[in-house]
Amino acid sequence: MKASHIISQDKTLLDALIQINSLKSPEPLVLFVVDEQSRMIGTLTDGDTRRALIRNLQLKDVVSTAMHRDFNYIREDVGELVNCLRQQKEKKMKLVPILDANNCIVEIINLEKYKTKLPIDAVLMAGGKGERLRPLTEKTPKPLLKVGEKCIIDYNIHSLVSYGVKNISVTVNYLGEQLEEHFLRTINDVKVNCVHEPKFLGTIGSIKFVENFYNDTILVMNSDLFTNIDYEDFFLHFKENNAEMSVAAVPYSISIPFGIFDLDGRNICGLVEKPKYNYYVNAGIYLIRKSALDEIPEDTFFNATDLIEKLISQNKTVIRYPLNGTWIDIGTPQEYQKAQDLVRHMK
Repeated sequence: MKASHIISQDKTLLDALIQINSLKSPEPLVLFVVDEQSRMIGTLTDGDTRRALIRNLQLKDVVSTAMHRDFNYIREDVGELVNCLRQQKEKKMKLVPILDANNCIVEIINLEKYKTKLPIDAVLMAGGKGERLRPLTEKTPKPLLKVGEKCIIDYNIHSLVSYGVKNISVTVNYLGEQLEEHFLRTINDVKVNCVHEPKFLGTIGSIKFVENFYNDTILVMNSDLFTNIDYEDFFLHFKENNAEMSVAAVPYSISIPFGIFDLDGRNICGLVEKPKYNYYVNAGIYLIRKSALDEIPEDTFFNATDLIEKLISQNKTVIRYPLNGTWIDIGTPQEYQKAQDLVRHMK
């Protein structure tokens, strides 16, 4: 919570101006006014203060004389927090206070800095050897290879943090000590938890070594992806469909440069000239109900695709989320170069 944006109702307008002036750019120039019980009762901006002085209020007058008493806020226990924050963004709100049942501020969300506040935990799989990228990965784990000026994995971590994800784990194995050292520092006040995988357990088996989950929805993804997926839309799609698991999928087309026969035995029934087939392929990004993780066996090689098939066999709802933006699986030198070129173009 940003104490720098909170001011007591009995402070003067001069105090308010000094506090607003001390806010670090590009922080929104707004204060949240609280009473003696720390309950929020209004908002005050630099513009409100100037207009109050024009109305002949004095710098020694208290802020409660100039504040707005009709203000935007969200309740702490609201069931549709993500939708509420989306509505706040549509209203062009910059700072949104989260209030408890007593109207006390429990959190302030900066919608200029964070896109939303997703109630999910995230696990990034970073234990692979990256053998197809050798010799680059002989002494460096693939997630720590640079794309532009940042490591591959950092693009994904920074993106998740921008969506308000605070509980992030990275499972490590090959050259894992380098990743553990890399994440000793926090990222925008988020501490990334490194989890050691004792042996190679597939694309999701190592999740069993994450000790604690704090939310009922878990995002699992490969750490070596380069993508601009909209995690907010992904999450809302998952919740709207009441799914057990959602799989991000990217469109993939196959063109056959010949005419294709429709055969019945040796008889030609028809001809399709140079057909094009459109499919969706697994993007390696998943949203999963926490309870579904119980289907993953302990200390066993297990892929995310195994979990998909297991849930389908149990008649659980497994859905596709179409990812139509940027997605590169950095597994080959060609794809690595493609990501490098894309970053240069973005700059």
